[in-house]
Amino acid sequence: MDLYIIRHGRPERQVVAEGDAADPPLSEIGRQQAVRIAEYLEHEGIDHVVASTMTRAHQTAIPTAQRLGVEIELLDDIVESDNRSTVYVPAEEMSPDDPDTAHFFEGNIHDHVFSEGIEVFTERVTRGFQHIIDTNKSRRVAVFCHGMVTSIFLRSILQFPDPLSLSVDYCGLTRVRAASNGIRTVRSINETHHVRDLIEW
Repeated sequence: MDLYIIRHGRPERQVVAEGDAADPPLSEIGRQQAVRIAEYLEHEGIDHVVASTMTRAHQTAIPTAQRLGVEIELLDDIVESDNRSTVYVPAEEMSPDDPDTAHFFEGNIHDHVFSEGIEVFTERVTRGFQHIIDTNKSRRVAVFCHGMVTSIFLRSILQFPDPLSLSVDYCGLTRVRAASNGIRTVRSINETHHVRDLIEW
C-alpha cells in the first residue's frame, strides 16, 4: 500500500492557560495550503484519508476528503510531540526575545520538542502508522499529521540518529510504500511544488 504523508498547513499562533493544551486552527495561508494539497491529491487515486485529532491536521485534511467524497478517520496515535504544550508558535515566528518562545532556546531542545519522551513518542507514532498499514492493504492513503510525526516515522525506516535533522514544510508531501512483507520504501520526502508560493523560506 502507499502512504501519502502530509504535514498540516500553517496554523495560527496560540497561547492558552496553564492546564490546557494549545490546539490552534489553521491560519488564512494554512487554509490556502490545504486547498492546494487537495487539488494536487485529487488525481492520485487516494482511497482513504486519515488525520491526527489535532485541529490543524484535521482542518488540513477536510478539503481533500471533500474533493474525494470520503470520510476522515481521526487517529490519536499520530498527534504531534508537543500536544501537551500550552504554547504553539509557528517556527518562523519563534525568537529568544519572545516571552512565549524564549524557553525553546534554553536547555536541551529535545526535551522541549518531545515532552512525553522520545521513546514513548516513537512507539506511539510507529503504532499509529502500523494500524494504518494493517487496515488499508493495497490502498492509497493520505495521512495528515505533523512535522515530528513524519520525521519519527521516516527515522524508523531510514535509521538516521536525530529526528530534528529532518524537517518538512507546511503541506509538504512525503511518499512511503509499505509492502506486505514488512519492507518500507521511502519514495519522496517533502514535495512542496504545489505550495511553493505559499511557504516562507
